[in-house]
Amino acid sequence: MPLALYALTAGAFGIGVTEFVIMGLLIDVSKDLGVTISAAGLLISGYALGVVIGAPILGAISGKWSRKTLLMALMVVFTIGNLACALAPDYWTLMAARVLTAFAHASFFGVGSVVATGLVAPNKKASAIAIMFTGLTVANILGVPFGTWLGQAYGWRSTFWAVTLIGILALAVIALLVPKDKTSDGQEETSQGLLAVLGRRGVILGLLTTVLSWVGVFAGFTYIAPILTQITGFSESAVSPILLVFGGGLVVGNLFGGWLADRHLVPTIVGSLVALAAILLAMTAAIHQPILAVIGIGLFGAAAFATVAPLQMWVLKQAEGAGQGLASSFNIAAFNLGNAIGAWLGGAVIDHGPGLGAVTFVAGLVPIGALAVAFIAIRLDRQQAPQTALAHPAE
Repeated sequence: MPLALYALTAGAFGIGVTEFVIMGLLIDVSKDLGVTISAAGLLISGYALGVVIGAPILGAISGKWSRKTLLMALMVVFTIGNLACALAPDYWTLMAARVLTAFAHASFFGVGSVVATGLVAPNKKASAIAIMFTGLTVANILGVPFGTWLGQAYGWRSTFWAVTLIGILALAVIALLVPKDKTSDGQEETSQGLLAVLGRRGVILGLLTTVLSWVGVFAGFTYIAPILTQITGFSESAVSPILLVFGGGLVVGNLFGGWLADRHLVPTIVGSLVALAAILLAMTAAIHQPILAVIGIGLFGAAAFATVAPLQMWVLKQAEGAGQGLASSFNIAAFNLGNAIGAWLGGAVIDHGPGLGAVTFVAGLVPIGALAVAFIAIRLDRQQAPQTALAHPAE
């Protein structure tokens, strides 16, 4: 794998820390800013909605930029946003800063996915995407537990100061290692390709599958710290080490999902969604026993990120052509729309019943819906394949 791919991984690491570290700091932020835990959880929804909003806006204004220039500009936005988070005097300012930071997210991973697949052989494209997303998983193993400890020890603002420094370092690595490229054909994507790619049935169903799968992931993961402390009975200081187990699951699931997707894309999508639903449902009982809870969290991490590279690769395949870059960005936005809805759903379960202990059960039901959409898309693809063959017979 070329060094440029690991430069993308460095950027993904920084973005991963700022996206996920807030989960471990929900209690600290809620106490310091005088809001409820569910209100603090909406900071995750705000970030996710910022990703959704940022994808079309940045796609429209950056169509003629080279991909390297765009990646560097996105890291500048990311760094400024985290600085604003560190300086935020109140809840709503912090929310606005989180939304600003999130603007860089979808375009970075969307453009990065296209760049990553262009750097490797055709039979390694899903693995290349998985390696870039390893930045997110390593962020959960190293960045999030360290950020949680740092925030608990020195105040949650210190975590965002640290992430600001990570953004500066990631910007430097991308500038040094990602090769220069010609001005992209993005203008075609933003004008004609956008409507065309969003009108494709396979792309729409792929995006919907992504949204539903990650509603389940974030309905469970957003409130993992309260679940561990209030249901399982762990102390607050135990949350960071347990997040290491979750992060280890992310790495294994991410790389294994990419490896499988390069060989059997559709079965990997189906299998990962089945595993995600089953593990979340099983965790409803497991969270009442400390050992089983830790094991369940590790398996949850593996199942969650086993879906990422296959779902991203599936949308890229459905969107081959001028709109591929935008479709890739929109799928990242779809992940984060699922994050936003999932964080809201988990909060609704807590505030309006049946309560914190039922969050993982409700979360486990949603990927079943994603599985149903995936089966519809697979069936339609199989019906369309003979028609395509008849329309374009081999010469």
